[in-house]
Amino acid sequence: MKFISRAQWGARPSRYPLAYISSTRGVKVHYEGTHVPESLGRPDAHEQCAPRVRAIQASHLANDEENYSDIAYSALVCPHGYVFEGRGAHRKTGANGTAALNSQHYAVCALLGSSGLTEPTDEQLAGLRDAVEWLRRDGDAGNEIKGHRDGYATACPGGPLYAWVQRGAPRPGGGGGTGSPAPKFEPFPGVDWFKRNPRSSVVTAMGRRLVAEGVAVYREGPGPQWTEADRRSYARWQQRLGYWGTDADGWPGRTSWDALKVPKV
Repeated sequence: MKFISRAQWGARPSRYPLAYISSTRGVKVHYEGTHVPESLGRPDAHEQCAPRVRAIQASHLANDEENYSDIAYSALVCPHGYVFEGRGAHRKTGANGTAALNSQHYAVCALLGSSGLTEPTDEQLAGLRDAVEWLRRDGDAGNEIKGHRDGYATACPGGPLYAWVQRGAPRPGGGGGTGSPAPKFEPFPGVDWFKRNPRSSVVTAMGRRLVAEGVAVYREGPGPQWTEADRRSYARWQQRLGYWGTDADGWPGRTSWDALKVPKV
């Protein structure tokens, strides 16, 4: 999977904590539903994709009527097959139409439009399958793959993409596996490791994930040296997951660490 984390695409912090969900029935597929220039699908146009994802997040955060807390989608997939982390795994989406629908399925959006670029590329279809498998593996998504229009009155995800969903969302060339190596995450080093005030690139990677999740309190950094700012930031992450009191003391535990998904360094 060609995975781009929130930190890598330059996500803004969530406006307020995202609701945690333990599992879903599956994934619903979306498209942008507006004009997407055909030029975005050119093989040499991938540099335009991250700015487009940032623009989608900005438009959602500016939508006073919907009052989104963040970009609405769990993930977004560009025509070049890259999976952009949106709200991510174990976070209730804001894209499926109602609170109940948002709890039942994750939402993956293809960077496709109702005009202009309307036909998914093979790379994009493979990326959509990668996103589904990622949410199954790391977000306990069930086996359902549906379109946004299934259960909600909308044209989304458009004719071409919905036809693919109705065919069972096959991976180009056949098969339903991820087709690429899964992203690798740092294993939990143990709470005692943190209590020894380590200096490590793992601490930096952890801090960047906390920044991406919008819970960091750093004045500078993050950096490789474990500090009180790291502990306070991690305590806010634990609270995001629903922990309180001594369970949210800022010392990492295995469950909260696995949920943070610190990239392998």
